[in-house]
Amino acid sequence: MTPIRARLDALANNLWWCWNPEAGAIFRRLDPERWAELHHNPVHLLAELSDETLTARTQLLRLEAVEHHFRSYMETGDTWAAQHVPELRAPVAYFSMEFALHESLPIYSGGLGVLAGDHVKSASDLGLPFVAVGLLYREGYFKQVIEYGGQVSAYPKVPLELMPMRRLDVTIRVPHGRGYYLATAWEVDVGRVRLLLLDSDLPENPPEHRQLSRQLYGGDEVMRIRQEVLLGIGGLRLLRALGVDPAVVHMNEGHCAFAVLELWREGIEAGLKRDAALAAARKRCVFTTHTPVAAGHDRFGWELKNEALAGMRISMGLPEGAIMDLGRVKPGDMSETLCMTVLALRGSRTANGVAALHGKVSRAMWQGLWPELAEDDVPIQHVTNGVHVPSWIHPRIAEMLDRASPEWRRGGAVSLADISDHELWGLRNDLRFELVGYARSRTGHKTLVSQSLCMGFARRFAPYKRGNLLFSNPDRLARLLFRHPIHLFFAGKAHPRDGAGQAIIREVLSWTRDERFRGRVVFLPDYDMELGRRLTQGVDLWLNLPRRPREASGTSGMKVPLNLGVNASVLDGWWPEAYDGTNGFAVGEAREYASADEQDAADAESLFSILEDQVVPEFFDRDAHGIPRLWLKRMRRSLETCLQAFHTDRMVGEYATRFYVSR
Repeated sequence: MTPIRARLDALANNLWWCWNPEAGAIFRRLDPERWAELHHNPVHLLAELSDETLTARTQLLRLEAVEHHFRSYMETGDTWAAQHVPELRAPVAYFSMEFALHESLPIYSGGLGVLAGDHVKSASDLGLPFVAVGLLYREGYFKQVIEYGGQVSAYPKVPLELMPMRRLDVTIRVPHGRGYYLATAWEVDVGRVRLLLLDSDLPENPPEHRQLSRQLYGGDEVMRIRQEVLLGIGGLRLLRALGVDPAVVHMNEGHCAFAVLELWREGIEAGLKRDAALAAARKRCVFTTHTPVAAGHDRFGWELKNEALAGMRISMGLPEGAIMDLGRVKPGDMSETLCMTVLALRGSRTANGVAALHGKVSRAMWQGLWPELAEDDVPIQHVTNGVHVPSWIHPRIAEMLDRASPEWRRGGAVSLADISDHELWGLRNDLRFELVGYARSRTGHKTLVSQSLCMGFARRFAPYKRGNLLFSNPDRLARLLFRHPIHLFFAGKAHPRDGAGQAIIREVLSWTRDERFRGRVVFLPDYDMELGRRLTQGVDLWLNLPRRPREASGTSGMKVPLNLGVNASVLDGWWPEAYDGTNGFAVGEAREYASADEQDAADAESLFSILEDQVVPEFFDRDAHGIPRLWLKRMRRSLETCLQAFHTDRMVGEYATRFYVSR
């Protein structure tokens, strides 16, 4: 290997480059066209380029400056963690079913994975001792193909040898029934953090266990419980095999809850009595719930649990119902299934929702676990989610903030007072131009224009998110879209088994073909991190329309203010904490409705009124210089009020000081 290739490989194999624009630019400039075709995967790109090409092209790059920045980042000991939580010496082990770190590593589905990936990046930036644990998926989550007016699922294999990961020389035993199967692991470097991905696709294993490392959220309940055993129990056994003794086990959603059982087993094996061992396990665990809908929590019946964990229960000396009861609201109720969220709540020292409203909803949902307590006293707190700002902010806005508020990268206040309206509006126009150009290339729509008002709706197409709410009055929508140049961009997937969600996608697609909306309503297929980044950086207005209070957080909307965009959202998830009347728009009212139909009708009327009476007039009312002054005021407030408040640095700092250390 030539010296220049070795230097580039060192950068490519640590995902630090993906949130440092100068590092990413080095790979892009090697071959811009191929870079885009390879989904911005530097390992794959380097494998295709000859040593001669690398030597010739790298001479034009600022490689030494980027390497110096990378070394300084990795080696500095003066971190936020060293200053604020010096007592946290053993690592936090963060378990999650999915991690969205970059589009070139497709082991994620959506919001849960993006939150986990952003959490890991901020843990690295803050210098926390931290290790992340997940599963390897050779086919990832499905790729969305639009055919015959609907969504078709495809599962291309992930080329592991061309990914920024390396296989570890480690093998563990994962329990199944009265026996076990084998798993190994791959490691991904994410700045200072190790991400460990369990892999059961080994020739020694039978097919039913090899396939656990094939697809994310694929298969049936049998597949799901086996994957969750692999994650929770296998994950802890992997850490032990690698010599890692975590101070804290942070379970990101109930998928990880079997980690409690493994800690319980370790305590019993170490000689503790049953109750003392469970108490010791509980002291190690922190749990974050993300699901405010009862049906969204994984539940498994006796047969599934027994098929997966009978041998482990026997080895622990537990009676038949012990594991089931730990996951039941009413222990001893033979008709109740094992709920993974209940298992995590009973097995953790602290639990939290991901927004203030979600914390309140969660306390009401799970009060049955603490019947002696008033609802407000149920021990479920909240830590409002954030987004990893360096990953989602457009580099040009980051450069502007470096001039306007130099302390913003270190958590300081953000002010755009020294930035003129002319500069801000020019920058917003440029970002919209980039989005429109990207959408043209993705769809072939030549009628898209960058002078338009661009609105975006992009997320999982679950029915409660109401991706079709605007089409409840198509005539009114048509009048709105053609009063001025306006584009409405949609993107998102529905799970292959979510028929209702897929029906909404088909409905939206049908409207894109309607003559009234052709070229104005655009569906961008195969929603992933790159498309999410393009949309949140380019749109003027972001729409979030869940049935309140069913949105736990909604981090997609947090990315929009970073890029001078504005939110129009139902007062659900994070938005009640962010909205102040000047920095966006509140759709509907913060109250309960008699029925979903009544809520949908009221929210649709509110949304149309906001668009017709506020958004469109503010955006298109220009002064003599062609600048919409009222809209610019809202843009400024959007960025100034949201950037630091909804940054994962703030979020991870809260977890560290409130939950990771015992004070």
